[in-house]
Amino acid sequence: MSGGRGGHGGPDARDIVFVVFDGVKMLDVTGPAEVFADAHRFGARYRLGYVSPTGMPVRTSVGLRLPVDGAAESAPDPDTVIVAGGDVLAERPVAPDLVGAVRELAARSRRVVSICTGSFALAAAGLLDGRRATTHWQHASLLARTRPLVRVEPDALFVEDDGVFTSAGVSAGMDLALALLEQDHGPELTRAVARDLVMFMQRPGGQSQFSATLERRPPRTPSLRTVVDLVAARPDLDHSAPALAARVGVSPRQLTRMFATELQSTPARFVEQVRLDHARALLADGHGVAQVATRSGFGSAETMRRTFVNRLGLSPSQYRARFGTTRRGAEPRRTP
Repeated sequence: MSGGRGGHGGPDARDIVFVVFDGVKMLDVTGPAEVFADAHRFGARYRLGYVSPTGMPVRTSVGLRLPVDGAAESAPDPDTVIVAGGDVLAERPVAPDLVGAVRELAARSRRVVSICTGSFALAAAGLLDGRRATTHWQHASLLARTRPLVRVEPDALFVEDDGVFTSAGVSAGMDLALALLEQDHGPELTRAVARDLVMFMQRPGGQSQFSATLERRPPRTPSLRTVVDLVAARPDLDHSAPALAARVGVSPRQLTRMFATELQSTPARFVEQVRLDHARALLADGHGVAQVATRSGFGSAETMRRTFVNRLGLSPSQYRARFGTTRRGAEPRRTP
């Protein structure tokens, strides 16, 4: 196991082994690796190694060739196994040699970690069966659908379940690495590393704050499609269930059944989601909180604030500060 790429450690150093493969996302490897390498400079003793299923170098997502220390079976018993992610893991069945490498290393390690879509490799190896886990928000529903034994938590930045750790997309792998560092060496050293890397010690909110706005398939039922289109076009109107039902000539009970059958939601939940999506777009474009609350149909800034905190884990002002326009000094776009 080479120490040259991540701290030389010593006989009592913790071995951190990264499992990589063709198409691996570069930041899923280098992000967490930098956390442990930085921690080594601050006195933690880590020794980083990199293995591939074949023992051969791999081609990363950015086209760079990544050398490795060998195949999985050649690595000494690791303290921690980290399976990086890559689009290929969610796009097709996980390669048998990668599944075998993950199983082989997991059986010899103290803890197992996946970054982003690396959770698909852990799931294929049976390591997530009966456990809570997360992955990138874009692929959470696919993981839940294809691996029904896994209890997917789509909003979590990272999840621990009995020594198995999974993280959300890309930069969340660095959040998880900090959590592992704190588990190993306590908060003081971890805080020093977080400061050095200009990171949150603990990032506020879940990954819902980063996800795309609601994508909807048009309902098959014409009356329900009319309701959905109206809510999307004018979220500021009265969209209580009785008001919506009256607009299309059905009873509130019938409307509720249609929502449950076709959209797996309630009218109130659907309207809230549309208003939340609308508000997020306006805030990101630089509009004021009070104006956004009115235009999105929340009625008041306080009602909107409660929804943001409950659904995204941060306030509208925090959302705008984090995701607002980068056009420094520019006027927000005006919409009629």
